[in-house]
Amino acid sequence: MPEISKKGQLMPASPIRKLVPYSDEAKKRGIKVYHLNIGQPDIETPEGAMNALKNSNIKVVAYSHSAGILSYRKKMVEYYKRFNINVSENEIIVCNGGSEAILFAFMSCVNEGEEVIVPEPLYANYIGFAVTAGVKTVPVTSKIEDGFALPPISEFEKLITPKTKAILICSPNNPTGYLYSKEELLKLRDIVKKHNLYLLSDEVYREFCYDGNQHSSAMNLEGIDNNIILLDSISKRYSACGARVGTLITRNKDVYNTAMKFAQARLSPPTFGQVLAEAAIDTPKSYFDKVIDEYVARRNVVVDSINKMKGCFCTKPKGAFYVIARLPIDDSDKFCQWLLESFSYENETVMCAPATGFYSTKGLGKDEIRISYVLNVNDLKRSMKCLEVALQQYPGKTN
Repeated sequence: MPEISKKGQLMPASPIRKLVPYSDEAKKRGIKVYHLNIGQPDIETPEGAMNALKNSNIKVVAYSHSAGILSYRKKMVEYYKRFNINVSENEIIVCNGGSEAILFAFMSCVNEGEEVIVPEPLYANYIGFAVTAGVKTVPVTSKIEDGFALPPISEFEKLITPKTKAILICSPNNPTGYLYSKEELLKLRDIVKKHNLYLLSDEVYREFCYDGNQHSSAMNLEGIDNNIILLDSISKRYSACGARVGTLITRNKDVYNTAMKFAQARLSPPTFGQVLAEAAIDTPKSYFDKVIDEYVARRNVVVDSINKMKGCFCTKPKGAFYVIARLPIDDSDKFCQWLLESFSYENETVMCAPATGFYSTKGLGKDEIRISYVLNVNDLKRSMKCLEVALQQYPGKTN
């Protein structure tokens, strides 16, 4: 039998999706599974966006411009102005989800074998995209005791070598919910400028900031215009994960022109996704106000419940809709599988993501899980009760 490629062998399984077979089997046994493993919101996609799809009079689903439909890019210019991010439609490339934007950024900015420093815990698919592009992710570890704040810049300095080409951040953060402050971004700006690195900034959760906290964009950092690549997506903003529309934005003409070659090679982003996304920009503020209030309520249920459980701890996220929780368990991979294979409470169980998959450093995350608080409050209360009972019964508990 022919061998699988080395890249294929290196490609990690998704920590978010790898337990799906066990979830499927639990459902076959008649057990209700609360999905806390994946950031798939249950919030309805904005009505105006859905109506744009229903009412479109497209007769031929043709290729769009490789950079995306011009009217959509122009409308995005107005969207970003709301956040004091000033870009032109010729600095925007519409992508097949934020995933493609990240991959284009890696392939445009980093050579095979070169390195990108990423604070961990990190979005697990960064590792997969890095493998695809032949890039090495170098982790700098943030700690739950510090609320997963940006590690000291001195820790970044220790990791910089002649192979270092970029720093990749995500704010608000998936999987921790941490929101980088303006002061932290300024520190990153200085190290990026000092070592002439790219700063790749994943800002997918821009709208999801809580408790009066405001999002600061890397695009507004002065003095490093040619170093910054903004990565974005409509998936979570408009609860439109399946539309597969993301964005790569850069003022660096060389990076833009290079990314465009990759964009041309894949022809175009999805037509109907762009139709939906363009209309979604007109979504009223009232929609987001309601969504934010809902996520704050959900967050509080999860955080308060976990911190009341014996031996458990999590910080209160300032953004996104994820939390990393430390539990009194021996192995989060075993625990998350056990929840689906061997446990139920009142014929219900929970599906979580082992935090090991969100660390690039081997051995970290063994006593942590990531929870997506994307279910309604009542379901979250039920799922937290399941988790509490499970921790009492789990044979690998450590207290």
